[in-house]
Amino acid sequence: MDDALNPYTPGSGIVPTVLTGRERDLHAFDNLVKRVQNGLLGRPMLLVGLRGVGKTVLLNQLKRKADQADWLTIKFEASQGARGREGARRALAQGLAKASLRYRTKAKVSEGFHFIAAAVKSFSLSVGQSIIDLGVEVGDIPPATGNLELDLHDVIEAITTTLLKEDKALGIFIDEMQDLDEELLEALISAQHEAAQLGLPFYIIGAGLPSLPGILAESRSYAERMFEVHQIGRLEMYAAVAAFREPARTQNVEFDDEAVEYLANVSGQYPYFIQEFGAQMWRTARTSPMDSDAARRAARLGIEQLDRGFFQARWDRATPAERDYLTAMAKVGGEEISSKDIADILGKDTKKLGPVRAKLISKGLIYAPEHGRVSYTVPNFDDFIARQNG
Repeated sequence: MDDALNPYTPGSGIVPTVLTGRERDLHAFDNLVKRVQNGLLGRPMLLVGLRGVGKTVLLNQLKRKADQADWLTIKFEASQGARGREGARRALAQGLAKASLRYRTKAKVSEGFHFIAAAVKSFSLSVGQSIIDLGVEVGDIPPATGNLELDLHDVIEAITTTLLKEDKALGIFIDEMQDLDEELLEALISAQHEAAQLGLPFYIIGAGLPSLPGILAESRSYAERMFEVHQIGRLEMYAAVAAFREPARTQNVEFDDEAVEYLANVSGQYPYFIQEFGAQMWRTARTSPMDSDAARRAARLGIEQLDRGFFQARWDRATPAERDYLTAMAKVGGEEISSKDIADILGKDTKKLGPVRAKLISKGLIYAPEHGRVSYTVPNFDDFIARQNG
């Protein structure tokens, strides 16, 4: 097959040629948009799951729907550390400013824009961020308190009070939401809670690891109840088969049944793996329909590519001690692994392994689904480790 026409798109956050198996999640957001259009409140959403399941792609699709409905939208990716803390505030301030300008181009009257722009400028000064010129006179800018939570409340209330009259909403779309610093996370959750109480159309749409709901609950006890949580996991078999078949059909190429079922199974029905195996199948097959011999070659090449890229990139971030911990997890086996069992494998005390565990969590390589247990953040990482050590 001509690789220039390869319809599969392995890579982080790249939109697949055909998006399958996420109809429920897309429908839920469509309902939220319709509620806003009818002057009704809805619930903010969380997309949670392992890496490689398509959370970022889905988040981008939801933002696109919000844009089409003339919401004011902001999107950014959270990250850890001082740089991430600064970056999130910059992205938020600049995103609010750009959203304000988009509002001006569509607003029927200028008073609404002026009110929004003044509030956005005040917020940007509060968080120490310079933004594009919104044409607001200094005397028109309401004074900021310097308290992030209060100032965020003020700017969101100013924007959404205006949008409420037009049956539109403000949406903040946050990828890797579990990495937000505590101060900003608390401020956003508090703002979401207050907006709901005031009947204002403000919605956080977050994507993150399975630990995200627990992190929100630790930040504010009521947070987990506020959000509609969508578990984003492997595709159902019908959707995995379609994710292989439908892109090929855009180029008038078919799979035979045995080949597509084999690849759907070996991929574990994970979206990232499907795209990788599909891309390799396209490069390997010579005729249509693509057959099971080509599928087996594609699976072998796909696993090799995942080992060199998707898995290796994470393995390289771990220190020798952290790799020992990850390897012990693989030896214990299972999806949720006891910290005590890991310690027994390593012949060490659980408490002494605490810093290693904490570092792996901070690097995003593992997460704690519950007290005393850990899981990998990427599917099939135990198989990769077995291949590394085999």
